Amino acid sequence: GADGKQSLSMVFQEPTLMTWARVRANTRLPLDLRGTPRAEADARVTEALQMVGLDKFADSWPRELSGGMQMRVSLARALVTHPSLLLLDEPFGALDEFTRNKLDSDVRNLWAQQAMTVAFVTHSIYEAVFLSTRVVVMAARPGRVIADVAIDGPEVRDEEWRVSAPFLAYCRQLSELLTAAAQGRV
Repeated sequence: GADGKQSLSMVFQEPTLMTWARVRANTRLPLDLRGTPRAEADARVTEALQMVGLDKFADSWPRELSGGMQMRVSLARALVTHPSLLLLDEPFGALDEFTRNKLDSDVRNLWAQQAMTVAFVTHSIYEAVFLSTRVVVMAARPGRVIADVAIDGPEVRDEEWRVSAPFLAYCRQLSELLTAAAQGRV
């Protein structure tokens, strides 16, 4: 974080928000737990909510937000500590494709702006190729790495990238790797 220490934040499959607390308090939680002075914490909360496009919802209750917006609060809570490593465990799996694509774009942009390492677990080949500079493919039982694929895509990724020949070639390559793993060939 800003104090020079390495820090880690995590975003889970469920938003895991405190239902009894407003968006602002949910986002501030990690800073409260660290004993961050209130003025600094509030400034960081405002910054984090702006990063995820929720600054106008700071005083809302979680129940008043859509699933995608709740996930954005969870993301803001992870970003409020200025982590050097952000781990995301299938955070958008339960969302509709439109919302998921939008959040993928937002995560990609945040990663570019924040100079942090992001490890993103997903079962979606398309999501992996869209987000990544590197995809590590794992086989199940026993869990092991079967491939490490560099994704040489444009710095700025948009809908045009999603339908480009290189994007689709990477998707095909990863699909073939997963099929080979499922058939026990790797």
